[in-house]
Amino acid sequence: MSDKKKLGRATRLVHMGRNHADHPAFVNPPLERGSTVLFPTVAMRNATRERPFDQVLSYGLKGGPTHFHLEDAIAEIEGGTRCQIVSTGLAAVTTALFAYVKNGRHGLFPDTVYGPTRNFLTGMGTDCGMEFTFYPPDIDEAGLRALMRDNTTMIYCESPGSHTMEMQDVPMLSRIAKDVGVKLVMDNTWGFSLFAPFEHGVDCSIQAATKYIGGHSDVMLGAITTNSDSDYERVRTVSTSLGHFASPDDCWLALRGLRTLNVRLRAHMQAGLRVAGWLREQPEVAQVLHPGLPDTPGHEIWKRDFTGACGLFSVELTPDYSYDDMVAMIDGLQLFGIGASWGGYESLVLPVTGAITRTADQKSAERLMFRLHIGLEDTDDLIADLKNGLKLLQQHAAKR
Repeated sequence: MSDKKKLGRATRLVHMGRNHADHPAFVNPPLERGSTVLFPTVAMRNATRERPFDQVLSYGLKGGPTHFHLEDAIAEIEGGTRCQIVSTGLAAVTTALFAYVKNGRHGLFPDTVYGPTRNFLTGMGTDCGMEFTFYPPDIDEAGLRALMRDNTTMIYCESPGSHTMEMQDVPMLSRIAKDVGVKLVMDNTWGFSLFAPFEHGVDCSIQAATKYIGGHSDVMLGAITTNSDSDYERVRTVSTSLGHFASPDDCWLALRGLRTLNVRLRAHMQAGLRVAGWLREQPEVAQVLHPGLPDTPGHEIWKRDFTGACGLFSVELTPDYSYDDMVAMIDGLQLFGIGASWGGYESLVLPVTGAITRTADQKSAERLMFRLHIGLEDTDDLIADLKNGLKLLQQHAAKR
């Protein structure tokens, strides 16, 4: 089909980033590595230097065919026009911040923002003259407008938020951003291929491709996708100026991971909702924070804006238990690895109490919580493991 946008997500994931020539070729594009690019003439080299924002071979730092295939694929699935690949998700965040919140400029950030993003702002970002304000993720339009300054250049969002899973009204944020003439930047890692950022007014979408895009917990990558030439040029200039580079080996693995993303995400979602629903019925659980559950705050926004869910959600225990009780439960789990990342095929658990920082709203900071990533194991086995973990929770609490 000539109009790729008419194709379904699953079809595009299989076929994008595979520009086959009219001669026999392998299914997957070959892995191509390199640093120095050789030119047959000076004129040809000079011609590439006149096209700094085009996908042309000029020097290894600027990317090669493997990078370009992955960038094209991610841009297509996000619904943007161009993508810049960098080495990690955090590198994607900081590249975007340097592009939009330079020295002396101000940005608005949700209080639920990814911890390393907050740490960058309060550390190096401050040293570099970036100004920022944290706002409650459920802020209304009047409240957000009141936080605008004359030097505000960006609104940042992350939906759902890290750890506590608050949903944000991205179309509302976009309306404000366009009205006052600032950029809307989104960390869309949780919603990759499930939320269309540019259809909802986002200007720049960030991905930790380490997660579901790679899918196997063995690559680290970040992606910044834009929807205009001017935004891409800003991001591309910062990325190359800072010397960001992603391994072509990791890019090749991410391309391979993309091919199965649709079926993996469907399995993660189904398993995640089943486990979340079971946990919601347990007396030890105060609430399950999964946007796909009807009784989770923000569910209506998720239902309106997203086409599905991934396998990441959080669980809050009742006040009857202590942090040490929760640790005894987590240490006793057999099928859940204790790890900070997510998006691979394996199930993970992470205590998040003590790792939640809130400055605009303190209501979430002291809750007894852990985060789960539901992998591709049999859900009956995962539920049995969690059931045994809750028994260990009770037994540890009874000893106090």
